[in-house]
Amino acid sequence: MTTPPPPPPVPRTVVRKPVHAVSERPFIVIWESTRACPLACLHCRAEARTARDPAELDGRDARRVMDQIAAFGKPGPLFVITGGDPFQRADLTELVAYGASLGLRVAVSPSGTPTLTRENLAAVREAGAIALSLSLDGSTAARHDSFRGVDGVFDWTLEGWRTARELGLKVQINTTVTRESLEDLADIAALVRREIAMLWSGFVLVPTGRGGQLASLTPAEIEDVLHFLYDCGAVMATKTTEGHHFRRVALQRTILDAKGERPVLGPLYERLTARAHELGVFDGARRAVRRPPMDVSSGRGFVFISHTGEVHPSGFLPVSAGNVKNHALAEIYRGSALFTTLRDPELLRGKCGACEFKTVCGGSRSRAYGFTGDVLEADPYCAYEPGSFPHQDELRVLTESMRH
Repeated sequence: MTTPPPPPPVPRTVVRKPVHAVSERPFIVIWESTRACPLACLHCRAEARTARDPAELDGRDARRVMDQIAAFGKPGPLFVITGGDPFQRADLTELVAYGASLGLRVAVSPSGTPTLTRENLAAVREAGAIALSLSLDGSTAARHDSFRGVDGVFDWTLEGWRTARELGLKVQINTTVTRESLEDLADIAALVRREIAMLWSGFVLVPTGRGGQLASLTPAEIEDVLHFLYDCGAVMATKTTEGHHFRRVALQRTILDAKGERPVLGPLYERLTARAHELGVFDGARRAVRRPPMDVSSGRGFVFISHTGEVHPSGFLPVSAGNVKNHALAEIYRGSALFTTLRDPELLRGKCGACEFKTVCGGSRSRAYGFTGDVLEADPYCAYEPGSFPHQDELRVLTESMRH
């Protein structure tokens, strides 16, 4: 009788935690440098417009903010300059250079517009930017351009992506998970793997800004998508945005894989998996080490600064805790009632409050607010029923090992 192979070892790092206490300093700071953008994306949280807002932070304000970010200590938080389209600011390159001079790791998140030129990308790279994030919401020009509201965006994005890689910039690709993109996710995965990205992030829609007009998804559909993204993580680095229950999935799948078991999932997962196999997404070399998701959430390692200086726990949570024009960023992050509340999982309500994964997941506070008006309510896109995972003892051992 042949002895079956032993189960794969359980990795020590299933979910990464920031090195520094998230109550003291953020892991990432995102600054909305402008809301000016020529696109008309269906999900835009900023409801971007073509002209710049005269009230947005000027260069002096922006440098003061970067000084405060650097003051959190070394290594500094990752600093992402987003928009709108940050290339609408004439001083973008100067601001990147200033942030880099302070020792910040600076990334830029532009729109896929005609500003995404080799000249502009080379300029921010030479100024010190280390990474670029671009959006890809469809596997074809017809699908992507329809979502973005302007013809040509797909081609501009692919050209900019390839140019950025040639220039030595790391490229993250963000894909919005909507009713329109669900059945296209395997094709997008194939495109991301073919074109090569540092990271592929699935953004689980939050009903804010224009995104509030899009059709809702079901928790079961989101669960299928999260498990599909987890599977893709074996061959390319994957993560989620506002899909914090991806960390729960990573813990569950790690235990199930070690036991040789599979989760019970729905028809969307089956269709995406079949299509991915058809396209060869899972062919070829597998990653030596799976990228563990980072345990960072709204106000807990994450801070967003709006174009006018308002400080939010997330760009998708339109509740301000103060303004950097009037209060120091560290003061707002460490001491505001909104941020300290969000850092206490014991305050969560509904399913999130009762869930054994609440300290490592906690659900999307942005989506809870978007649907209920309460930042502490349960994430309505989570299908998990607290206590239903069958291997609770193994889960306790795994989560305990992650604390040391």
